[in-house]
Amino acid sequence: MKFYAKAFVLLLMSSLLVNCLKKPTNDKKAVSEVSEEWIQLFNGRDLDGWMVKINEYSLEENIHNTFRVEDGVMKVSYDDYEKFGKSYGHIFYKDPYSNYRLKLQYRFVGKQVADGQEWARKNSGVMIHSQSPESMLLDQEFPISLEVQLLGGLERGVERPTGNLCTPGTHVMMNNELITEHCINSSSKTYYGEEWIDLEILVKRDSIISHMINGKEVIRYSKPTFGGEFFSEVKEWKSKKGKPVTEGYIALQSESHPIEFRKIELLELVD
Repeated sequence: MKFYAKAFVLLLMSSLLVNCLKKPTNDKKAVSEVSEEWIQLFNGRDLDGWMVKINEYSLEENIHNTFRVEDGVMKVSYDDYEKFGKSYGHIFYKDPYSNYRLKLQYRFVGKQVADGQEWARKNSGVMIHSQSPESMLLDQEFPISLEVQLLGGLERGVERPTGNLCTPGTHVMMNNELITEHCINSSSKTYYGEEWIDLEILVKRDSIISHMINGKEVIRYSKPTFGGEFFSEVKEWKSKKGKPVTEGYIALQSESHPIEFRKIELLELVD
């Protein structure tokens, strides 16, 4: 009996020691770190998982090799264009999302294509909560979405912030006020050169959306709804007017000035 009693005591002590060495399961930071799994939306090799839609062209018609991958970078290039015209384009990631953090780096390079609009110089964007590429009309220039507008400085000393908000076919709330302007400037500084810039976007369905440039929040808004300038008059969309925008696709723009993207990754958030 003494042998079994000693064995039981040793077993109990070993169990208590192991439990003491375990990290507490209520450590929120530890649980958060373990559960974080960033999805690499861009593999750095090709456009796998992405769909191109350029105005006046069919889905997946990547005219003049506008969107291409070179040296691990997704490039928006106009080397093969004779003229740009109204070839505004977007490249969409294949899956829609609603609740997430999106990170990427971008930079403007080179010169704008010869006949590009003046407002489109060093101008591009990341569309979020966007309609699907399949639902876009053949001659639709911009998808119904929220645009994280990317701008580069044109003249030293003249401010031109980036990480702004534009609202093709949508409205938002800021400081409890309905915003119907098409574009709203952020508080970002101006970047004049060809340096890489960090962009992060926090999207919490329709409750909070925040843009961050180089780690600093530059604009925040909420409660996006369908409607306004560039809203489609197609019957399918008319029924959505005034309704909340809670999810959608992510797309990168081509607006006539060369731009490059890399390190595109997404973390889905848990409610």
